[in-house]
This record gives sequence, C-alpha cells and structure tokens, in this order.
Amino acid sequence: MIQISETATILLMLGFAMFLGLILTRAVRNFGIPAVTAYLVAGLLIGPSLIGRLGIGFRTFEDVEGFGILSDVALGFIAFSIGNEFRLTELRKTGKQATVVAVVQALGATVLVDVCLIAVYYIFDLGSSIGIPTCICLGAIATATAPAATLMVVNQYKAKGPLTSILLPIVALDDAVGLIVFAISFGVAKAIYSGASIDVITVLVNPMLEVAGSLLLGFVMGFIFAELEKWFHSNTRRMGISITFVLLTVALAMVRMEIPGTEIELGFSSLLVCMMLGTVFCNICDFSADIMDRVDKWTAPLFVVFFVLSGAELDLSVFSNVTVIAIGVIYIIARSAGKYLGASASARAMKCDPQVCKYLGITLLPQAGVALGMSVTVAQELGEEGAIIRNIVLFAVLIYELFGPMLTKIALTKAGEITPRPEGQDRSRFAPTED
Repeated sequence: MIQISETATILLMLGFAMFLGLILTRAVRNFGIPAVTAYLVAGLLIGPSLIGRLGIGFRTFEDVEGFGILSDVALGFIAFSIGNEFRLTELRKTGKQATVVAVVQALGATVLVDVCLIAVYYIFDLGSSIGIPTCICLGAIATATAPAATLMVVNQYKAKGPLTSILLPIVALDDAVGLIVFAISFGVAKAIYSGASIDVITVLVNPMLEVAGSLLLGFVMGFIFAELEKWFHSNTRRMGISITFVLLTVALAMVRMEIPGTEIELGFSSLLVCMMLGTVFCNICDFSADIMDRVDKWTAPLFVVFFVLSGAELDLSVFSNVTVIAIGVIYIIARSAGKYLGASASARAMKCDPQVCKYLGITLLPQAGVALGMSVTVAQELGEEGAIIRNIVLFAVLIYELFGPMLTKIALTKAGEITPRPEGQDRSRFAPTED
C-alpha cells in the first residue's frame, strides 16, 4: 500500500498547481491572453469546483485556505513593487492627478452601485432577498481594485507610457480610499441591520487610524530597511535583506491592538504598509532600482502560485442562485460604469493625456483579494444578508478576474503602451516581453 504524508500531499498540490498554470500560459499564448488569466483558469480547473472533486488538485476550499500564508506574502511583494512607482521625481508630474482620479473613480463606483441597487430594491420590492445594508455594503466593496492583476499585466508586456505611469499609483491609492469608504459604509450598514445608533469611533476613527498607522509603520520599516541595505555590498545579500524586510513587514501588518476601556482598535493594511515600505526605500536608496529588479525576478514563481490559488478560491456554486446572478450582473455593470466614468471625467478635469482619459477606466476593472476580504468581514457580521453579499462578490470576482486582465491588456495596447509582436518575426526575440 502506498502511503503519502500530509506534507507530501501539500507539496504535490502546490507543484501540480504551478505546473498546470505554467503549461496553460503556453497553450493560450498565441491567443493574446495574459498570463494572469491563464493562471486563474488553471486554479479554477484544479479547484474544488471542478476536477478537485475527483481528488486531483485542491479537493476542498479548506485546502486552498491552507496556502493563505503564500497569498499574504505575495500580496506584500506586489504592494512593495507598486511602492516603487511613487518616486518623488515621478510624483511631481502625476501625483496630484493620480490622487484626484483615485478618489473620484472609487467614489464614482460606490455612488453608482448604491443608487442602482437601492433603485432595484424599491422598484422590484426585493425586501425578501436583499436589504438596504446589502446595497450599501456592495457599494463600498465596489471601490476595491485588484493591484495584483494590474501589475502582472503591466510587467508581462513591459507596458510603458502616460497611462501606465498614472495607473499604478491610482491602483495603490485606491486601497486607502477603499478602506475608508468601506469602514464608513459598513458601520452605517451594521447600524441599519441591527437597529442600533451609528458609532462614530467605528465608522470614522478606526478606519482613519488604520490608514495613518499603516503609512507610519511602512515609513519606519522603509527607513530602517534603506539604512540597513547600505551595510551590504553583495547583490545577493542585498536581495536577501530586501526579501527579509518584506516578510517582516507583512507579519507586523497582521498585528491588531485595542485600547483598553475604549472601542478604539488599531489595525494595519498589509497592502498600504508594504506599499509605503517600497516607496520610502526607492526614494532613499540610490541602488533601489537594481534591487527591485532582482526581487521581481525572485518573486515570479510566488506570483504564479498566488494567481493559481486565487483561481482555486472561485466558487462556481454561486451560479445556482438566480438572485445572486441578477444582483451580481447589476453590480458588475454599475461598478464598471462608475469606474470608467469617474476615471474619465476626473482625468479630463486634471488635463491628463487623451489616451489616459479614454482608457484608464477600463484598466481599473479587475477586482479580487481586497474585495473578497471585505466580503468576509460583512459575512461575519450581517447574518443571511452577509452570506448573500459574499456570494454576489464571489460571482463578480469570478467575472472580473477572468476578463479584467484581458481588458487591461487591450486598453494598454490601444493606448500604444504595449508594442504588439510583429508578424513573421522570430518569436524568441520577443519572448522576454511576453513571458
């Protein structure tokens, strides 16, 4: 009888996931599909919703959750890489534009989702299916954009230009805006759901402390990191200390503190902390560009695992509920319109490049980890309504993750920031651009 240990089983699942993800990228390469979409599809295929049921790959969603630490670490490195886009030399050109657009497009998505869902709620009398708290929570969750998918597409195709320059800072700032909007909206939703009064500390103080605390922690860690890097002269050791600090920062971001006798709670956003870590490092350290390039190469396999796991988390059972699908479609349309119109209008107001005004909104559609995290919080607090919100967000993420990266690639290509491979040319010459 063959006996396989639990450790061997975990490694087999992980190895099989990476293998299938990489093989699928080769299979779809000639169709112009981004690698991130291939990884997500690979994860969906071997996840509990499909062949995982046959005992191959991830058999249960608990199996997928068991690799949660890898996802946390990957998101930390993704945020660290995005922080590299906040160099002061670049921020002087796009900082004000990125900030205004980030706020307007996020609030645009929230307002449009809230208005559409509340209108549907009253017009079709959906009181037995969803309530006002559901509408408010979904509006808040609509702010979140997936930085991982966006960064992956930009890096894969070496996109470069005005649209790319403003896109990455906006995606990073979007997280801060989303945290505040979600905390306020969720506090209001909970009060309506329970019939209690609105708690100012929960709604305003705690989210502001989380954002401020995250930026402060990231700044301190970034300063220490940049100073320590100067002690090392070997590129290998410099990369090693870089990886060490990202891991330490991700761990510290998981700390939660409560002030005794009050309802004030101090938490941190891993994305914001690691983003600030990268920002401070790249502005203080003279050789940060070289270190960032080396870290990006080291983390490439980790990102493959992250996206395959993200695909495995997608639950196809949400398609069995007609209400979830109907509300999910409205949510997707309203959020997409809010992001596009908000980004386009604010970009025009800030006198951005015409290509930015035209295509920026399309690149902001991907949605994944942050939105799922918000939906988990809602599901824990709002009972049956929370479970419905969780399923609606799962449905939307499934659609956004499969099609969002492709739309991002199309938008960047139309904007002239991705150079297509000329026909008839030797494929190997262009392999580094697309692999």
